[in-house]
Amino acid sequence: MTLHEAMTARMERGEFPGIVTLVARGDDVRADAIGVTSFGGAVPMRRDTIFRIASLTKPVLAAATMALVEDDVIDLEEPVHKLLPELAGQRVLARIDGPLDDTVAPHRPITVEDLLTFRMGHGLITEPTFDPPWPIVEAARDLELVMGPPDPRTPHDPDEWIRRFGTLPLMTQPGEKWQYNTGTLVLGVLLARAAGKPLGDVLRERLFDPLGMRETGFSLPAERARELPASYAGEPGTGELVAATNTGPEVWSSPPRFPSGSAGLVSTVDEFCTFARMLLDGGVHGGTRLLSEQSVELMTTNRLTPEQVVSAGQLLGGSGWGFGVGVSITADDVSAPGRYGWSGGYGTTWFNDPHERLIAIAFTQVSDFLWSGAQKEFSRLAYTAGSGQGS
Repeated sequence: MTLHEAMTARMERGEFPGIVTLVARGDDVRADAIGVTSFGGAVPMRRDTIFRIASLTKPVLAAATMALVEDDVIDLEEPVHKLLPELAGQRVLARIDGPLDDTVAPHRPITVEDLLTFRMGHGLITEPTFDPPWPIVEAARDLELVMGPPDPRTPHDPDEWIRRFGTLPLMTQPGEKWQYNTGTLVLGVLLARAAGKPLGDVLRERLFDPLGMRETGFSLPAERARELPASYAGEPGTGELVAATNTGPEVWSSPPRFPSGSAGLVSTVDEFCTFARMLLDGGVHGGTRLLSEQSVELMTTNRLTPEQVVSAGQLLGGSGWGFGVGVSITADDVSAPGRYGWSGGYGTTWFNDPHERLIAIAFTQVSDFLWSGAQKEFSRLAYTAGSGQGS
């Protein structure tokens, strides 16, 4: 079965209303737009359909971080409290499920590298369940920090957000454990402070403008925002797909109060492919070097210990983690170790396989795409994509 046939069959079974895929090997780029932008709708998916890419924001933020590192604006080993003094007094919970006033001193400061590797000592709790009703989780929720799913958005600007976050203890010692998401929320605030300008301007100047990514950003013109596909998620228990009501065009047609370095961007498959190709080409785009080969290697090499990979649980699923990307550390039935990429919770996924010189991207707006087996099927069939697929 071809990639086109497989994704069409899933669309016809009602798993998603539509999807746009892109598979590139060298100059051979094949894109395929299947279905429509909403269940029961008549607007077709197009190659230039714009999507909320959610956690695919993370590798973009990591690349921007490395650009600032190369310019000596920040240093990977620099304690973050130098730029974020609000975090200077944070202590560490004696027990992750314990009271907030039962704390110990941190063994060492949080560094910029800790933010990139998600080992800062704070993040989503995935074992045994997401966000258990522990004091540290409830406190973050009461402060409206929005530590997990990006919607509804935090009402705070970056300065107020980091001030409030600094009133909480860490969950674990810095460097000890991989914990998802918080690191890139903090990192987004840090990059803006370091550069002296809003995070959106940092990304545009360092990446989007040089790469020609004109539509990728934290917001869209109102008429383009109206073209965003509807977003769906399965109802717990029943699995019925229900449309999200808190991420409509009005949310995306003006700049956010808090630009999320974890999940705040929109993009198209072609624009994200341009970013992915820059990484695959060792930091070069169109003959211009945007990142050093060393920076790309640091981003795309596993930084975790075997114990940290195991304790990361279902989110990493046995993969390692570099800077902003998951990195395969074992071979599977289609690829050798070293494949890297990530996925976004709205239903977007991407990987680069440097051994095969392969870029594979699939964008939809149904979160169940990531868990239903569709993502795995896409990843497998991307290696043989070509016959029967649109171009």
